[in-house]
Amino acid sequence: MMATVHTTRPITPLLRSAVGRLRFSLRPLQAFGGRLRYLLPRPRRFSGCYPDYQTALAAARAAGAMPGYDHAEVAPVSFDRMCRVAPWDYPVLFWLQRLSGDIRTLVDAGGHMGTKYLAFRAQLATSWPDRWIVYDVPAIVEAGRQRAAAEGLTGLHFVTDLREAGPADLLLGSGLLQYLDIPVSQLLLRMVALPPHLILNKVAFRKGAPHVTLERIGPALVPYQMRNEEAFLDEITALGYELVDRWSIPSLSHVIDTHPEMGASESAGFYFRLREARGRGDAPD
Repeated sequence: MMATVHTTRPITPLLRSAVGRLRFSLRPLQAFGGRLRYLLPRPRRFSGCYPDYQTALAAARAAGAMPGYDHAEVAPVSFDRMCRVAPWDYPVLFWLQRLSGDIRTLVDAGGHMGTKYLAFRAQLATSWPDRWIVYDVPAIVEAGRQRAAAEGLTGLHFVTDLREAGPADLLLGSGLLQYLDIPVSQLLLRMVALPPHLILNKVAFRKGAPHVTLERIGPALVPYQMRNEEAFLDEITALGYELVDRWSIPSLSHVIDTHPEMGASESAGFYFRLREARGRGDAPD
């Protein structure tokens, strides 16, 4: 005997509904030309947790990725976005304008291809330093020199050795410290003389012991450091600097995708000055 199927709805509408759901589920596949790889999970931005920079760098090599930042392929990643003023840049602009009478030479450490030079030109048009010098790794500096020459940016200079920059009135490090492979005090001591003014922005911290993760930047895995803030401040003040200003950047808090139990990082910016260096831009005591 043939079984009878009882339904309160016609078969055709049911089929149409099922096909409609199937079409909806296939839309991402159709939208990307049928390439299934676009449906796979996006690569993790942060992965791994390591005790120091070199261990993290070795892990990047072991993973078969391009290790570190010193690669021409990394230079164009997010370049246009980094050339725009972001909300966390405004405290930096405030202090650059306030200190403009004291700043003739500015060293932009970790300044990429001059992204802050390009972002800040309009805001600092009337208080621009005489010399803006970018210090970065060789591959990024070479790409920056080529771009600056092509665009006629004669006021932008590049060095791979801080001694080549000569004496500077201010060192700016915006997003530098996460990727720095040496202590920040060692970086400053490589200069001809300690700069009277120091602005460090987008510094990543965590509660407790510091650690290093790996950040995916284009084709590379780059060690990304999360410091202990108390130890960081001790390191800077031991060089003779005093803290003048600090600002928080909540939107740059990050969680390591593979280690969420470590908690979110914090991000902050700072303006320091040498204790004996006081100019008309300094805040009153």
